Amino acid sequence: MTDITLQNIPRIILAFTLSCVAGLVLAKPQHAITLYDEPPKYPAHFTHFAYTNPHAPKGGILKLSAFGSYDSLNDFIERGNSARYLNLLYDTLTIRSLDEPNTVYGLVAEKIEKAPDASWVRFYLRPKAKFNDGHPITAEDVVFTFNILKEQGSPFYRQYYADIKQVIAEGKHQVLFTFKQSNNRELPMIVGELPVLPKHWWQGKKFTATNLTIPLGSGPYQITQIKAGSSIRFERVKNWWAKDLPVVAGFYNFDIITVDYFRDMSVALEAFKAGQFDFNLEYSAKDWAKGYNCPALKEGKIIKKELDNHNIATIQGFIFNIRRPVFHDKKVRQAISLLFDFEWSNRQLFYNSYKRLSSYFENSEMAANELPTEAELAILEPLRDKVPPEVFEKVFTAPTSDGSGIIREQQRKAYQILHEAGYSIKNGKMVNKEGNQLKFEFLLAQANLERVILPFRANLAEIGIDMEVRRVDVAQFVNRLRSRDYDMISFAWSQSNSPGNEQRSYWSSASADQPSSMNVIGIKDPAVDILLEQLIKADTRESLVLHARALDRLLQWGYYLVWNYYTDKYRIAYWNKFGQPSIAPQYDIGLFTWWSLATEKTKDAATAIATPAVKADMQRSDDSKQLGKQ
Repeated sequence: MTDITLQNIPRIILAFTLSCVAGLVLAKPQHAITLYDEPPKYPAHFTHFAYTNPHAPKGGILKLSAFGSYDSLNDFIERGNSARYLNLLYDTLTIRSLDEPNTVYGLVAEKIEKAPDASWVRFYLRPKAKFNDGHPITAEDVVFTFNILKEQGSPFYRQYYADIKQVIAEGKHQVLFTFKQSNNRELPMIVGELPVLPKHWWQGKKFTATNLTIPLGSGPYQITQIKAGSSIRFERVKNWWAKDLPVVAGFYNFDIITVDYFRDMSVALEAFKAGQFDFNLEYSAKDWAKGYNCPALKEGKIIKKELDNHNIATIQGFIFNIRRPVFHDKKVRQAISLLFDFEWSNRQLFYNSYKRLSSYFENSEMAANELPTEAELAILEPLRDKVPPEVFEKVFTAPTSDGSGIIREQQRKAYQILHEAGYSIKNGKMVNKEGNQLKFEFLLAQANLERVILPFRANLAEIGIDMEVRRVDVAQFVNRLRSRDYDMISFAWSQSNSPGNEQRSYWSSASADQPSSMNVIGIKDPAVDILLEQLIKADTRESLVLHARALDRLLQWGYYLVWNYYTDKYRIAYWNKFGQPSIAPQYDIGLFTWWSLATEKTKDAATAIATPAVKADMQRSDDSKQLGKQ
């Protein structure tokens, strides 16, 4: 047998071998992963997140509210209106930190291993992880979940998981996801968001059926009571398998969570003030300014406060469904967008509590609010013949007025733009060359939005545009949204501090014709598609920011929506019966880290009346817990 030495191996094979060895060295199982491989905030043996109280008492009740109704307990399919807070039923492979922008820690997965080029990710499941019927969570359950979501779940999952090639159970507690392409740094983190469903429970059941069968989960809560469409009751799983893990220490402290549904938000506010539920995240500026004046607030029984929101602003606007012929022409969309008077609305309706949106990444460094830099121009230049020239030459800003309510200048400009698009005014109506009036329908489900829309309609009517406002119930609104049966609606997209794969569902050509995708506008733009893929594959934070700004510019100059407004605050009100950690999370309200003060007092009372011997035992128990946390 001939000896094989390094000198006998061709250099190219040697280089390949060494590169594989280097990859294996780099790809080590870790307790957490970050977007750009920077060190996580919390080390491998941390005891709890800084924004939680690991000694928070368990017990008590949290009463919440929701808008509309529900007829399904399956949040993973397209059909039906699913109940709120169903995420409390399921554990995911990983959990996101609420005080870091781009870090996930293992939950069902004890360790995570990813390729240096992000071409695959491997999860090592915790052997003690189990569903709430005692059945262990295995790699087979992970494979089952991924496949059924992609094959039978909402179309969103097919888009979201489009770059995943396959998932392989390598053992009972080891599962591998391989990707179609490398260098999608967010994809390993997206895979970690997967809620693990029980294969044994779903066998023999129709996954796509809309019903109120209570599902089996593995999470901190289970459903114990439902009143179809009106309320739902969750109870804490006392023997939850994950309750002692550092990543959930101090979370999920309430024994019971109830959710009551309201079809009118004004009625809901009155119910809150009457004590029918405990916590309210307020979206209405009018209600925030005037609606909470009541004896309970004056007596300190209700707490009302604003918290800083460090997340990218939610994109909110009156969106054009450009699938409709009336909105095919960008000039028509531009003209209509001129006639929403934000400054007047903010002064007269919103108590000057809002800021104007002009960017798809507002309230962040990714907003394109200056002329493009040389680095951005290098990204945009190959697309020059595919994008509006304004992308290179101007900074986009939403229309502004003096706030007086008289917008003659904007109306003159809108008329001029519509004239260029072939419209003219005849008999007080804005008509096209065929004599058809420019008219469309605004579809809405929220009654309190009408006070914002009606002044906008009046401004349109003054130059001969007919906007009919049609209000429907929530179920009908959802069905029409899914079938794309609308001209204009009010819509909002939540943005990520590190935008990635979800942007495809928002803006890509592939998602435009998918029912239930988030591309409610119907955008099909090859230049946008190119930038989306480049954004997703950005390999540094700097590159991500540059590509986000470039994408922002293309979307801004497409005039796809009438820009609304945002606030960089969370407006919350709650009954004064909750304890909260001393440190709040940077990127969330942290509601599920709160606890009941009544439970805290009960615990203190029990300690006070205990015998000296029992007190000593309790103290030793507390001391041992403290030692375990060091």
